[in-house]
Amino acid sequence: MNSHYSFGIDTSNYKTSVAIVDTEGNIICNFQKYLDVKKGERGLRQSAALFQHVNNLPALVQEAFDMVKEHGKIDCVCVSERPRPQAGSYMPVFNAGVSAGKMLAAALDAAYLAFSHQEGHIEAVKHDSPLKDTERMISFHFSGGTSEALLVDGESIEIVGGSKDLAFGQVLDRVGVALGMDFPCGQELDELAIGHPAPQQNLLPKIKCQDGYINLSGIETKCQRMIDEGKDIALVPMLFQRLGQSIEDMTKQLRDKYDIRDFLFAGGVSSSSYIKNMLHTDLSQLNICFGEPALSTDNAVGIARLGGKKIWL
Repeated sequence: MNSHYSFGIDTSNYKTSVAIVDTEGNIICNFQKYLDVKKGERGLRQSAALFQHVNNLPALVQEAFDMVKEHGKIDCVCVSERPRPQAGSYMPVFNAGVSAGKMLAAALDAAYLAFSHQEGHIEAVKHDSPLKDTERMISFHFSGGTSEALLVDGESIEIVGGSKDLAFGQVLDRVGVALGMDFPCGQELDELAIGHPAPQQNLLPKIKCQDGYINLSGIETKCQRMIDEGKDIALVPMLFQRLGQSIEDMTKQLRDKYDIRDFLFAGGVSSSSYIKNMLHTDLSQLNICFGEPALSTDNAVGIARLGGKKIWL
């Protein structure tokens, strides 16, 4: 008997991703390719990122399709078409996936389904977590361009907290590039933080949190100043400690405001071992759920799973 599959495509700002899942949401393949960022630069213009996605997609799509073409049928092709599930949410990079997805769906005589990048992040982590069947929760989306706390209630997603200026990932990448690291810098910085505990006196200012919201530009400026002054030896663990404390404060404030004890962490920054260990220790009284690191960073697995749920359930 032929199997049935859902094909997912995600073209975020810094990674081209394709994935295939079966009717149970099991991952058949999960292929990704980082976009190229020149040494010393902190990101890409949308036009440059879009161009790289267009070039990356044919090989990734072919590699994924080769894994299932002899074994079953692709019932739907699913894409991330915008950053958030909100009116007016738009980024040009997602047009690459939309265009490829529509052509692939037409060629395969499959359904075409579109979701937001943010919904994909949540589903990628939620599907295999203890919160899989939980209707109401707070999901944090911490990535290179987004740091938001989301009240998830069924299919409704409402922003209820997060950063008002820079994202956690932006702070980490800017600091990492200033320290001479290759972009993106999150994983390398996380490994440094794990290996070098913060000193007893943290020289970085505490990040204030009010009603679930924070600002991160101040601590990024302080980090840059310390780097310029040559005081960067213990900077990384101090930064991770302050970021972790701000997430703890957000969690506690949102717990009290919305009477919620279930918290799901998605997005690339949520794959940080330092932050994960810190929160599990300090917030052990809450139901804190993290996904596998490979499913926390940008990927198309959640998009494929969302499409499968639409047509099979």
